[in-house]
Amino acid sequence: MSATSKDVARLAGVAQSTVSYVLNGRSPVSADTRRRVEDAIRELGFQPHAGARALVSRRTRVIGLVVPFGTAGDPAGLIPFLDTITTCARERDHDVLLVTADEGAEGLRRLAGRALCDAVVLMGIEADDERIPVAAALPVPVVTIGVPDVPSELHCVDLDFSMAGRLAVEELAACGLRRVVLLGHAESEVARGLNYVARFARGAERAAAVAGLGFRSVSPLEPEHGPVTEEVRRQLADTEGPVGFVVAGHRALPHVLAALRALGRVPGEDAAVVALCTDERAVAEPSEPSNVSTEPREVSRRAMDLLFRLLDQEGAGASSTVELVAPRLTRRATTTVPDTNTTVTTVTSTVPHTNTTVTSSSP
Repeated sequence: MSATSKDVARLAGVAQSTVSYVLNGRSPVSADTRRRVEDAIRELGFQPHAGARALVSRRTRVIGLVVPFGTAGDPAGLIPFLDTITTCARERDHDVLLVTADEGAEGLRRLAGRALCDAVVLMGIEADDERIPVAAALPVPVVTIGVPDVPSELHCVDLDFSMAGRLAVEELAACGLRRVVLLGHAESEVARGLNYVARFARGAERAAAVAGLGFRSVSPLEPEHGPVTEEVRRQLADTEGPVGFVVAGHRALPHVLAALRALGRVPGEDAAVVALCTDERAVAEPSEPSNVSTEPREVSRRAMDLLFRLLDQEGAGASSTVELVAPRLTRRATTTVPDTNTTVTTVTSTVPHTNTTVTSSSP
């Protein structure tokens, strides 16, 4: 027979209501009492009844996670986000309910209307996203991973993609290159107007202008061998001397490196490459390209920390916040800067939004 909260209370020597206070965290309990209750829970193998806890606390202890599975160009790229979000939720004794982004604004209304969750994490943010006004009107806290053009009353967390573009171009400028080619995101990302696409491109273009570099953007670019090889061939033919490539789509990265080798160019010697991707993806490539890390786990952790602050009312008062995580540049084999060692760079930045609090920090 399964243990009950009454059994836990008896073993811990406390009232049954005290067990509820420890489980729900709604009332202060001394450290000694909490320890005795937690020891009794472990000894008895007690599992709280989710429905009963929801009735008492008026919380479901469920986080709604709206994920763009149906339209994601790279579903595997979502794994670090999903893993970190679910881990953070379980650390706080919450479960995660997945909702596909294909449902759009209606999916958000359903989540709130049926009281299925206590808060929502919204992913796959488009620059002009129809879900934003609906999300801002929900009666539960909402945090977006991504920054729409108009955040409304929402709280947003994301990588500072503008800074990421800047870091990539500055690395190529430090290599002594005078011309930079941005190999952009895939058609699926560009057509949807995903918020990070334009932010990254603007950061790269502005950095090139500041450094006085020639700049060309190729976007969209399908991350397939044929289109990538042809584009790399065209750019090399149009440019005298070494050229620097910024690869925005990590799925195109192996094709870019293979194309350079096939065309007789050695990455890091007579062609330079900086990729926008995680460190894990960069070191998995035989050429080990220099990269600006997208920090998916850090972004997700910051988003969940913010979400639980809002649930605990610590974040009340700010009409809108945008927290940008600083990217990291790691110099590897595909960029060579004279007389310097391999470095990791982090910088702070701000993004203006009316009535919006903006923070940017290094992971």
